[in-house]
Amino acid sequence: MIDSWFNDDVQRILAHHPVAVFIDASGDAEFLLNTLPDHCIIHKTGSDLEELEAKYRIEKALQAEPDSGQKFLVYTQRTKDDLKFVREYCETHGVIEIRYLQNYIKDKVHQTLNLNINLPQSELVAAAKVSVGKDKSYWFDLSHKGVSEIFDLEKELLPFVHAPDTFASSHYDAQIRETFYRQVNALLGQEYMDKPPTTLASEVVNAMLDGLASNACDKTLWSVYTGWLDSNTYASSFPDYLRRYSAQGGALNGVDIWHVHPDHPFRQVDEQWLKVVGEQLASNTLDKRLLDKLKQRHHSKQAQALGIRFWADLLTLLNVDSGLMNSLGSLSDCIDYYKANFSSLDTAIRNLYTEFLNQPELLEPFQTRYKELVTIFMDKWFRYFDQYQENQTGTLQRIIDQNTGKKIAVIVGDAVAYEVTEQIALQVKGQFKLTRDAILADYPSETENNMSHIYMDNGSIVAVQGQREKYLTEQNAGNTTIDYLRLDEVNDQARAGQVLICTYKDIDDLGDKIDHKALKFFPGAIAFVAEKVSQLLNSGYNKVYLISDHGFVLTGMLSEADKIVVKPTGEHYIDERFVRTAVQQPDLTSQFIERTRDYNEFSYLYFAQTMNPFKTPGTYGFSHGGLAPQELITPYFCWEKEADDIGELAVSIANKSDLSGVAGDYYQIKLEPEAAEDNLFTGERKVVMVFFAGKQQVNTSDIITIRNDDSAVVKEYSFSGYDEIEVQLLDASTKQHLDRATVKRNNDRDLGGLL
Repeated sequence: MIDSWFNDDVQRILAHHPVAVFIDASGDAEFLLNTLPDHCIIHKTGSDLEELEAKYRIEKALQAEPDSGQKFLVYTQRTKDDLKFVREYCETHGVIEIRYLQNYIKDKVHQTLNLNINLPQSELVAAAKVSVGKDKSYWFDLSHKGVSEIFDLEKELLPFVHAPDTFASSHYDAQIRETFYRQVNALLGQEYMDKPPTTLASEVVNAMLDGLASNACDKTLWSVYTGWLDSNTYASSFPDYLRRYSAQGGALNGVDIWHVHPDHPFRQVDEQWLKVVGEQLASNTLDKRLLDKLKQRHHSKQAQALGIRFWADLLTLLNVDSGLMNSLGSLSDCIDYYKANFSSLDTAIRNLYTEFLNQPELLEPFQTRYKELVTIFMDKWFRYFDQYQENQTGTLQRIIDQNTGKKIAVIVGDAVAYEVTEQIALQVKGQFKLTRDAILADYPSETENNMSHIYMDNGSIVAVQGQREKYLTEQNAGNTTIDYLRLDEVNDQARAGQVLICTYKDIDDLGDKIDHKALKFFPGAIAFVAEKVSQLLNSGYNKVYLISDHGFVLTGMLSEADKIVVKPTGEHYIDERFVRTAVQQPDLTSQFIERTRDYNEFSYLYFAQTMNPFKTPGTYGFSHGGLAPQELITPYFCWEKEADDIGELAVSIANKSDLSGVAGDYYQIKLEPEAAEDNLFTGERKVVMVFFAGKQQVNTSDIITIRNDDSAVVKEYSFSGYDEIEVQLLDASTKQHLDRATVKRNNDRDLGGLL
């Protein structure tokens, strides 16, 4: 606030005169020059010659532009009696003389705030420098609480510990630095010693972490800690401090792990908690009171900020009521239970595998718990499996038929499991209506078989993706235009076709190649697909569907005893999730589910009724092909733009019949508001037309305003060398698809009546 007082003193002179003199006898007040407005030109003088030069420049400027309103301030540390060439300004214009800065401060505080400040000179000067930019509450706090309020350590400590050297040198002069360091040492309860800023910063952080370890953190340091983890600017420096502290042991040695602050940053404490919970779970002695501690930890914003998020998954695993599974009485019940309940368990174990697969001693009790629950559910699933009927065949054709006239996109995923799709749905940004459903995949749940069923409604199995797309296109020829893209090729430009089909294979490709190691890439894959769903909806598609050929299972940690050994007779092929044979295998029929299915030289399929894999030469981890609900219950999710055009003016292309045979190089598009009984909300609508030739966008119109006055708007465009152009009419703001028309050029010659 001292800057305001000083500026007021200066302005009282400059309001009537062009020049003011500032005498700072002690030199302590020079920092106040930085608080002056930019239009005030400062001349520093310390000798007769410098005074002469300053006066010369000032007088020259005033003579050159007498009406410019320029303002000048002469700064000097010489006494008034020692001044020569600028002494005249003191007498004829005005002077601010600060002999002792501490007295100037006390006088101003008393005059303006009626407060008496009693601090040593160095601390009072430091307080004044810190007060720059602050309001009167700063001085009130200082008056009542003393030197501890010179610096607001809750705010100042965070930038200091983030970059100790640069913060101290860029923010404070030597005098203020010492005062700041003294206040920091006082906070830490230690005597002041001159030490490098980095050393003091480490002491601050260690004291903070000690307090968190002992659950007795100082209030100021707690505020620094929470602000640190919540800061986009400073959070990056925290991990290095934490690593150094953890490496040294700190207060964690011998600490009661259940007495540590619930918002602590120590992952090793979380892992010790995890170990205790796992031991109790394995011995069936789990203390339910620990769950309250774990719930508190799960809700900790600080733990979340540090990436410690596995407690939600562990609690999901521990809180399952297996009694609900015992009440399942049909396959339909099992499907509904999987979608509503069990899929979240699959997400939980996948996340726990991602975190702890390289720490089997921590993971094993929780994998055992998961497998116990899987066994209960699988027993119900396979008890009613004779009721299973796939409804995957012709999925894409059904979607197309249900959306005649609408512009839609379908993401066809490979191994995008139902539980993964639930996680995608959580990350889709935007106000969209979501409909969740499921498709029951055909078996064996492998890409070639299931993709064929999705694209083709005749039951054929085709290995080549291009042939599947060709079949779907031919089935819709003359009715619906279809574009095909990889999902990573999607951008903000709408495609010409009414239907866009996007393939996404990353999850299956990664899982097949690197098994469990692929799990660390799943969060990025989930975020990517969610982003593309939003992008498609915001680029003109009314609906976006997400379906998948099949899901997957994770085998986790396996022993040899977990692997199923079979020895079929005759020609056979053993996959991790199923067995193909040329002839029937009576010895396998009682133990496994047998199905007749011709494929190449094979006629029979055998499936295990557990999550355990058949023993194969390859690696284990990520697999599909079997009959587990995780593999067969696939997503059928649909995002749709909410109906936000109620009351919007309806606009259409009015001259479609005239566009089928246009002579010449130019054609006209007639846009017309549709007649309605009333349009209470909108008297106009802004639209845009997008032009396609050969499925490539070739032009975009300017934004066109259509008004509710029954008058049509006619726009003329060139064929630009194309014989056929598709015109799509979109809302300019929402990209909502409003109408479309095909323009065809008539190339027959005008024979001028010669025939």
